[in-house]
Formats: sequence, C-alpha cells, structure tokens
Amino acid sequence: MSVAHEAAAQSPATAAEQRPAPGAVPPRRPLAARATAEFLGTAALVAVVVGSGIQATELTKDVGLQLLANSTATVLGLGVLILLLGPVSGAHFNPVVTLAEWFTARRGGAGVTLREAAVYVPAQVVGAIAGAVLADAMFGAPLVAWSTHDRSAGHLLLGEVVATAGLILLVFGLARTDRSRFAPVAVASYIGAAYWFTSSTSFANPAVTIGRAFTDTFAGIAPGSVPGFIGMQIIGAVVGLALVALVFMPGRREAGEPAA
Repeated sequence: MSVAHEAAAQSPATAAEQRPAPGAVPPRRPLAARATAEFLGTAALVAVVVGSGIQATELTKDVGLQLLANSTATVLGLGVLILLLGPVSGAHFNPVVTLAEWFTARRGGAGVTLREAAVYVPAQVVGAIAGAVLADAMFGAPLVAWSTHDRSAGHLLLGEVVATAGLILLVFGLARTDRSRFAPVAVASYIGAAYWFTSSTSFANPAVTIGRAFTDTFAGIAPGSVPGFIGMQIIGAVVGLALVALVFMPGRREAGEPAA
C-alpha cells in the first residue's frame, strides 16, 4: 500500500490524536528563530520611528504635526509587529521587557531563561542599530550620523521612568490577567499615548535608545544622553514590576469560602 493510501486509511480518531488539543500551548520555536524575530522586530520598529520622523520633517515645519505623524506611524507599526512576531518570540523588542520576564521566570513565573535573555538582548540592540541605518538609507541621509539632539534634562529623565514603568505594568498586568491576546492593541496604544503625555516622548526601551543615537534626525538622541535614559528605563522597569506585584497580588479566600 502506498504512503498516500496509508494516510487515507487512518481512522478519524488517529488523525485527531495527531492534532494539538484546543488551547494547548504550542511548541516553542528554536532559539535561533526567536532571536531572529527579535532582531527583525526591533529593526523594523526603529525604522518606523526614525523613518516616519524624517518623513514628517520633510513634509511640515510644524513640530506638533511632526510628532503626530511620528506617533501615529509608531502605533500602527508596533501593533502590526507584535501581532506578526508575538507568536514566535513574544515580541519583546525591548531589553527591559526581556529582563523583567527573566526575573519573573526566575521567581517561578513563565518566561525566558538567562541563556535566552542573553541571546535576545544583543539581537534587539543590533536590530535597533540596523533599523536606524536602514531608515537613513531609505531617505538618503548619512548611514551613521551621531545625533546632536540632547535629551539630558531632569524632567526628560523622569518622563522615561514614568513611560517605562507604565509599559512594564501594562505588559505584565495583561499576562497576570490572561489578556495577553490584547497586547498588539494595548501596547501600541499605550506607546502612542505616552508619546504625548511624557516629556521624553516615551523611548521606554534601551535598544531603541541606542539605535536612535545613530541618526541625526527628528527621532535621534545624542550619545551623551543615552546612559541617563537607559538608567531611568531600568529604574522604571523596577518600579513597574513592583506595581505589578502590588496591584495584581493573588487574592485570599475568606474562611469558609469554597474553592473555585
């Protein structure tokens, strides 16, 4: 009997056994595939941020309209990237998200291992730099031009703490309440809003911060401002995790209350 006939002769029960059960956790992708997804996702995100910033400044001199165009493109691009690559790598695109997930996994939660985090983070940083270079190339700008946009003022650093804490609270709050399926819309919407309500325009991402230092355009950040931003993002991540633990702490049953 041929292979085709053998396959056709399988019983319905046998065929059903070969399919994963509804709601089953899909097998994890190879680490190389996940690292590639993190590289591509971060590169595409920075290309969207930098490229839309360049386009905006070429179309209008109104800074408000420039920021509106930049934030709108970022919201749409980020949502699509999370939707596309989330099933592969989790769509972190952000070292503080990766490290926060590793920390929660180390304490018994689900998430990446230290080895996986050590692969994710460099992929994100290299991807961010590649995305900035790509955006410059698309618009005929110098491929690498260190930004002269100083962002070292104290109120901007405070804005990064707020932006990053809110992002971590959102991402891990969604996970704690089993609503991660809404991440493409929720995370993109938060970043879009934080463009406007934080003084720093919400970088909230060390890899993106490093990448944006490589472009002397609307979205750039001076290399001298990068360490301060990254330091505040790390502090914001710690604050965000503390808020997650406080807000989403497990409930306790009252005496005599039946178990669910």
